[in-house]
Amino acid sequence: MRVELEGVHARHPAAVATAAAALRGITLSAQPGEALAVVGPSGAGKTTLLQLLACALPPQRGELRVDGQQPWALSRRVLQRLRGQLCLVPQVPPLPPRQRVVTSVLAGRLPAMSLAQSIASLFYPADIPAAHEALARLDLADKLFERVDRLSGGERQRVALARALVSPARLWLLDEPISALDPTRAQQALQVTLDEARKHGATVVASLHQVELALQHFPRIVGLREGVLAFDLPRAELTPARLARLYAQHEHELQGSETAAEPAAAPPAPAPAVMHCR
Repeated sequence: MRVELEGVHARHPAAVATAAAALRGITLSAQPGEALAVVGPSGAGKTTLLQLLACALPPQRGELRVDGQQPWALSRRVLQRLRGQLCLVPQVPPLPPRQRVVTSVLAGRLPAMSLAQSIASLFYPADIPAAHEALARLDLADKLFERVDRLSGGERQRVALARALVSPARLWLLDEPISALDPTRAQQALQVTLDEARKHGATVVASLHQVELALQHFPRIVGLREGVLAFDLPRAELTPARLARLYAQHEHELQGSETAAEPAAAPPAPAPAVMHCR
């Protein structure tokens, strides 16, 4: 799926109407099957960018095109159909706490189901082997019938990635998808996700705080700072000096970008604004 931003300004989804734009004059594009990582210090506008690409947030100014269409000029029904081809994975996935993992994973198939099939899938999961395979690739096969509220934060993040693996989406938008994983699991989760995206021809845009993992796994790196595009480069051209400028006054985020250990117990689950693949 091709996405294009041209001179886009946008507010953070939780911002009040009078707040300053979180993104200012962003011009950026991604081609079908491309994988790019978005890096930058906290507050740079990374989450706002992904919400914008997920058609969950309209631009204040400028133009967004998804496969050549302007989403906010479409009818509600056509926009909903377009959203069914997008998979947004928030940093804290809003998984229903009492739901079984198998049901949460297979929710990634809902855009391709009829209403009757969607309702039936809540009680009788339609493709348990597909959910098991996706979870197995992320070392979670033993959690297939576990309740979501019994998972750690890192396990929930991997369940959300498994949902993307089984979805029919052509654009995967990953917002800090490995922030709760230890280094080994973070490496594995990124590799599995990108391998599956390539297999399906899906475009991937991922925001990451772990700069070293972005450089290892993504051929193209986009830098955001204070809502402005700082650079858009092949990883081979991204120098330590450019990264130092991007993280100036935020050096601790760059130096401490190693992934944190996965917590043993499940933290309280806040309710992010949106999660597609439903």
